[in-house]
Amino acid sequence: MRATIWGCRGSLASPGPDTVRYGGNTSCVEIRLSDDSVLVLDAGTGIRPLGAKILREGLPARIDVLLTHLHMDHLEGLGFFGPIWEPSAEVHVWGPASPTKSLAQRIAMYLSPPLFPVHLREIPANLVFHDVPAAEWHLGPATIFADLINHPGPTVGFRITEGDRVAAYVPDHEPALGVDDLATASPEWVSGTAVAWGVDVLFHDSQYTEDEYLSRVGWGHSTWRQAVQFALLSKVRKYVMFHHDPTHTDDQLDEIVAMARELWGEGGGSELE
Repeated sequence: MRATIWGCRGSLASPGPDTVRYGGNTSCVEIRLSDDSVLVLDAGTGIRPLGAKILREGLPARIDVLLTHLHMDHLEGLGFFGPIWEPSAEVHVWGPASPTKSLAQRIAMYLSPPLFPVHLREIPANLVFHDVPAAEWHLGPATIFADLINHPGPTVGFRITEGDRVAAYVPDHEPALGVDDLATASPEWVSGTAVAWGVDVLFHDSQYTEDEYLSRVGWGHSTWRQAVQFALLSKVRKYVMFHHDPTHTDDQLDEIVAMARELWGEGGGSELE
């Protein structure tokens, strides 16, 4: 299983000279499985260059797009994902269930006029929509598990297992909400631990500084400190900081990751990506 990050910016795409190293595209991660199956985690603006790469290399028999939720920064690139404009492409889209509308109906609220020039039903690829199931399911050689997490609106985190390797993807998450101290909390009482527990690699929200969070409690995101504490609590092997605030420059992120590494070491963590 190989992961490639095509977008890790949070809330709003922010390209420019101050975001070159860590990138300005919003959430999108490509997972390639051992049989070369393609899983796409979220459809932020990073999905556009990923789609171009897939078309250059040749369409696979099937592509699966797994959406954690339908906020715009995780969906806005879907209409610019090259494979959906190929009539021969088969693209399966997975997302959290809603009690009021189907996944296709909710996505069509964006992929339709006046917000988008083409209606979802007019897209030429074979698009198949699925509500994320409550139990584990299989995509190629991988086993997928999804669980609801703390973030406004129906939102899930994904746990992907292939052989003896496990990755977790939790890009928008506020595990500290309602928890007195993440560092000493019981894991079973903390949002997201069922997805992240003991994984080899965790991609997790680290959007805010401590000062920024004071006026953003309940917005559904973590500080870098809370994120490291969550990773330590979940006993992950490696933690990849993700969903960076659009106002944070590369230099600011360098400072944040240095502090995160220090906290990780103090907490007994091993390696930190």
